[in-house]
Amino acid sequence: MPTVERDVPSGPTTTSEEFSARIFGDIGPADGAGLELAPFRGVRFDPAVVGDLASVTTPPYDLIDDAERRRLLSEGGHNFVRLILPSQPGGGYREAGETLRRWLDEGVLTVDPDPALYVYEAADRHTVHQRGLVGAVGLRAESQGVILPHEDVYPGPVRDRLALMSEANANLEPILLIHEGGGDAARIVDETAQAAPLMEFPASDGLVHRLWRITDPALLARIAADLRDRQALIADGHHRYATYRTLQARHHRSGHGDGPWDHGLALLVDSTRYPPRLGAIHRVLPGLSPRKALERAKGVMEVTALPGPLTDAVRALADASDRPAFLLGGGDGLHLLTDPDPARLAAVMPADRSPTWRRLDTAVLDHLLIAGVWGVPENERSVEVVHDDPAAALARARRSGGTAVILNPMKVTDVVAVAGGGERVPRKSTSFGPKPRMGMVFRLLAPP
Repeated sequence: MPTVERDVPSGPTTTSEEFSARIFGDIGPADGAGLELAPFRGVRFDPAVVGDLASVTTPPYDLIDDAERRRLLSEGGHNFVRLILPSQPGGGYREAGETLRRWLDEGVLTVDPDPALYVYEAADRHTVHQRGLVGAVGLRAESQGVILPHEDVYPGPVRDRLALMSEANANLEPILLIHEGGGDAARIVDETAQAAPLMEFPASDGLVHRLWRITDPALLARIAADLRDRQALIADGHHRYATYRTLQARHHRSGHGDGPWDHGLALLVDSTRYPPRLGAIHRVLPGLSPRKALERAKGVMEVTALPGPLTDAVRALADASDRPAFLLGGGDGLHLLTDPDPARLAAVMPADRSPTWRRLDTAVLDHLLIAGVWGVPENERSVEVVHDDPAAALARARRSGGTAVILNPMKVTDVVAVAGGGERVPRKSTSFGPKPRMGMVFRLLAPP
């Protein structure tokens, strides 16, 4: 079997755009089959063994910081973080695979006897925030227009997730797909959710998470027929989807033919029934002082000091959402940046991009400020990200003496327009939510 390094070579040999085009765009097996969500034998924690399911399930791996990972690991027990973020990331993935197999042998995890699609729901007392189908999505080349990525990916995270999937021989965390449905599949999902759930528990995110199972062949056939001609957008999990595609290519290069590697675990949500929440992803530049960032920004954008509290500043930022706008912080004060200089902007923006793409806040930030007047290289060490929470971004910037850039959320219509036109928004532009709870159900590539 080829190694991870063979699948995802290290070193600055290609740009993220070139890497993404190869990973997403390569023609692969099962082309032309449309959108497919196949049933699978789900793996689930046994509550009789682990107790409270809230104590063993987690947010997605990329929302768990080092401090939270250490806390969860220190508590012992059977927390899902031991599989997705073991004690030694990278080299510790052999440990994760061994832990998974031991938990299966000990009955901590059980494998459902029959293939199924699973209805997942996250709700509070008044509102269903998310409801969709968990299944094995058929992997498709981007050129087919069946599954649309909207962000580029980087080799490092793909290499990391590929090492984990290889050791575990499993898809541990579903990606999040959204589609415009409203048909037979949506009716079946909602009807299924009227019955008693397979599992149900409140979690620390304030939501109650529920799971149901669909095994009736007639219902599965109706769902398959309804989905076949539809199109899905990757809302969350681009690096995991790229890992699915890489694993698929590895097996076919090795002569293994069609197999479970032609699918990957996904949660498919009908956005006409349960519209996603689109939050912002803020930037933290630990190597750039707030004073220097502000001085250089004044040459290309209008700068307004905001002496009030953060809540007022975020409101001012939202009021400016009809044009590129940012909050700059990390030092003693907050400043609103608006109205980029048209000539400077035109000089740095790629001419081959659509007008919609060139208006995106993250495109302006990346090209005019980060790479332009600030001269900061675009990588995971120089540009850190914080999902949703402006206060957390400012706190992280202050700890490092760096600069925080607070953004408005992107509009869903802009994301769909960019992806539908064959483009991708700049990396880490979107934070779709709510994020599904991880560890409720996952997929082995070779179930017993």
